[in-house]
Amino acid sequence: MPDLTIQTPHEADLAQLIVSSLHLEVSPDAIDPQSSLFGDGLGLDSIDMLELALAISQTYGVQFRSDDENNATTFQSLRNLTNEIQQRRLR
Repeated sequence: MPDLTIQTPHEADLAQLIVSSLHLEVSPDAIDPQSSLFGDGLGLDSIDMLELALAISQTYGVQFRSDDENNATTFQSLRNLTNEIQQRRLR
């Protein structure tokens, strides 16, 4: 059974983007793919979410709308966000 706390290659790429675009003082590989990106997890806020959405758009060509009712789930964790980006890139 795979260790769910280890980042996949796609998650590692996205973790690097998160750290670099938001100028975080954390190592990308220290981001638990299942932990919350907001609040008690990585500590991101709504402004960070907007900046991250812009960086994702520029890097992966995937657009997120601020009024999307699924954003809370999509941006919940590195794993959820990576999966959503991969699904949208395949459409």
